Amino acid sequence: INGFITAANILYIVFGAILLLYTLKQTGAFDSINNGFASISEDRRVQVVLLVFLMGSFIESAAGFGTPAAIVGPLLVGLGFPPLAAVVIALTGNLMAITFGAVGTPLIIGMIDIFEGVETISSEVLGAGNFESIAAWVGEIAVFAAMHHVIVGIALPFIGVAMMTRFFGEEKSIKPALEVLPLTLFAWASFSVPYFLTAYFLGPEFPGLLGSMVGLAVTVTALKAGLFHPDEEWDFAPESSWPDHWIGDIEPGESTNDNVTVAADGGSVQSSMPASAGQMSLLKAWTPYALVALLLVVTRVADPVKAFITSDLFVVGWSNILGTGLGNDFAFLYLPGAVFIAVHLVTIPIHGMDSKEIKASWAETVEKVGPAVVALLFAVATVQIMLQSGAATGADSMLIVLSEGMASIAGSAYPFFAAYVGAFGAFLAGSNTVSDILFGTFQYGVADQIGTPKTIMLGAQAVGGAIGNLIAVHNVVAALAVVGLVGEEGRVIRLELIPLVYYGTATGILTLLFSYVLFPGVF
Repeated sequence: INGFITAANILYIVFGAILLLYTLKQTGAFDSINNGFASISEDRRVQVVLLVFLMGSFIESAAGFGTPAAIVGPLLVGLGFPPLAAVVIALTGNLMAITFGAVGTPLIIGMIDIFEGVETISSEVLGAGNFESIAAWVGEIAVFAAMHHVIVGIALPFIGVAMMTRFFGEEKSIKPALEVLPLTLFAWASFSVPYFLTAYFLGPEFPGLLGSMVGLAVTVTALKAGLFHPDEEWDFAPESSWPDHWIGDIEPGESTNDNVTVAADGGSVQSSMPASAGQMSLLKAWTPYALVALLLVVTRVADPVKAFITSDLFVVGWSNILGTGLGNDFAFLYLPGAVFIAVHLVTIPIHGMDSKEIKASWAETVEKVGPAVVALLFAVATVQIMLQSGAATGADSMLIVLSEGMASIAGSAYPFFAAYVGAFGAFLAGSNTVSDILFGTFQYGVADQIGTPKTIMLGAQAVGGAIGNLIAVHNVVAALAVVGLVGEEGRVIRLELIPLVYYGTATGILTLLFSYVLFPGVF
């Protein structure tokens, strides 16, 4: 029951986030946003930096749960990218944002809610750790996760471009990617500075959201000012020379949105959308997400507002479930799902949605979220069983026993593998949140056994959960399906192993360095 309540919290956030996403697709707001980016440059390398790294990170931060690849992939195909290339690149680019996806859900639900329910951990954190709350401790975990990402992620935009030019370019070389290295570094810096500062000062909800918004604004401004454009535009070879497995049911240059067709050269756009949607200004298109950011800040920072919406009147709770001493609650106005649904309702008149568009946005959301319900309910419930196993007899839980075994095998070298363990969880579950739920307590136990900082170990777990999304099977299948490709899962996963090994290994080295050299005194 406790696990089902936690799963309901996750599903509420996911449903609201995806509902708003599909609302903006129906109104044409996303087409306006992305056509605005496409008009800045027809160079495919620049488009990857803008649409995949920055816009993909924004979508991940706002909605999470595999939506960036499912949205950005079709947009790239509409601009004339080979569908296979679009999927590979779209899965790679938003990695830094996944840890803080869906306004911090992996850390808020995956760690705060879980650790608050484990008496041995919560008492140690509040006692020996000297933190005022589990949330305050997870805020510090968020800082170390962001620190890992900022350092390792310096190469992320470049990797996305390099994979495109190496595997899908006529030259089969990373040399064209080196020509936009200054742009990739500038975009990384524009994203990373607000990203890290937000994690440090505001906690886990806003780093990806504010980092991507500021990064987009700064990078687009620089490009419009004539900075960082390569001397010569780069494009794919003619479509006639592409291998058959690059293309599926949807031809490049054809949008997967029924309302819009984008020229294969990345240029002019012809739309069959209603005039109100087709002519939507960028300001109007961005308004819903600006409202999301504003409402999230107000409900988290303004104490009177926060106290009101978290009062007993708006929280459904169950304490001492079936006499076990366990408890959980559902704060239906405080959870980000409420903000997303409220903004969806406000967007209806702002964007002039008709009943058909409203019904379509809800139907698409149910179709997207529906398959995850049963899996998530039982996955989280299973973890709760593992967490509480042994409680009745006073024995250690299953995860503590596993932690002791892993600590005895890997010993002091274990921090190197922490991110890979998180990646394995995300590979199995297709979710950073579920990976944190599955392995957060396990990582805590290993850190306790070998005497390394638990905060740093869990920061590595949070990063690892993001890495695993690169090869999560259902994420790959969904990304391929929306661009009309079937049966290329193995090829995509093999290519995604390149950024996975880089990111996992670099994170492992950093975790060792943080644990034993730079921050050994951290809790």
